[in-house]
Amino acid sequence: MLAVHFDKPGGPENLYVKEVAKPSPGEGEVLLKVAASALNRADLIQREGQYDPPPGASNILGLEASGHVAELGPGCHGHWKIGDAAMALLPGGGQAQYVTVPESLLMPIPEGLTLLQAAAIPEAWLTAFQLLHLVGNVQAGDYVLIHAGLSGVGTAAIQLTRMAGAIPLVTAGSQQKLQMAEKLGAAAGFNYKEEDFSEATLKFTKGAGVNLILDCIGGSYWEKNVNCLALDGRWVLYGLMGGADINGPLLSKLLHKRGSLITSLLRSRDNKICGFRESKKAEEDEEGGVRLSPQADALLSLVLVQANASECFHGANSASLLHGGPPTSTAGSGQNLPSDRNPGGP
Repeated sequence: MLAVHFDKPGGPENLYVKEVAKPSPGEGEVLLKVAASALNRADLIQREGQYDPPPGASNILGLEASGHVAELGPGCHGHWKIGDAAMALLPGGGQAQYVTVPESLLMPIPEGLTLLQAAAIPEAWLTAFQLLHLVGNVQAGDYVLIHAGLSGVGTAAIQLTRMAGAIPLVTAGSQQKLQMAEKLGAAAGFNYKEEDFSEATLKFTKGAGVNLILDCIGGSYWEKNVNCLALDGRWVLYGLMGGADINGPLLSKLLHKRGSLITSLLRSRDNKICGFRESKKAEEDEEGGVRLSPQADALLSLVLVQANASECFHGANSASLLHGGPPTSTAGSGQNLPSDRNPGGP
């Protein structure tokens, strides 16, 4: 089978498509024939040699995919059968024509979504769900500040925050991105390049501050985060795009707010899928259907990975999608993806 490969850590120019052995499903695993796989920031960090896959996981990039069940391994006891459409959360291996998936990480595709749309759901949406509900304990009426609001996790978090009855606020680097965030449900957006998001947040909340911060930036934002955190607020750190070093009295400022600093790793799965499934079922029962709007900024064929590496594999934020179909590409074109997906980034 074909898979995206790199021989040494580095830039996107190291990526190429390689013929590798087709995997066989082990005990309790399902073999998925991949229709599409999303590219996330975690893939970029892994490619750069800064984010190793878990022990025993594939070295092939790709933490989420959609496709059809091609084979069931021994010990599978679920309802899956050959040919079923599914999406999957993966420890790795999604950017290939086939990938093995633990049966517990395979999920049905929500009604009304295409395979391409579904490929952009598992990693970003389940991460956002984990950050909001399992880690951040979001409550109805909470103000939630989401950094990198047009990232894959950010766009999912906006919508999930609204579903929880809370109020999403975002930071982003351009007016266009802020407008896109507002279309997804953000109550307000702040351009971190042009204004102090901390002061803007306090003004919007009439001095109360935010109850929950979803932060993938880290060090460079610490003081502004604490400044706009509400009393007893929760600051959830899940990335270090702005560095890991802190210079200043973080602990005393956080203590003054009675704030909680909580960290989360994206590959810590545990009961994340279970909680997400239960949440989706409850929403379907109450509303008669779930409206998800997964976002992506490019679509290209697996065979065009090397040609488009500089556009899609350098600094992706919203997911870029790889598919196994004909050599088609919207890399860097700004075109809408199928089913009205819009390009975006933080």
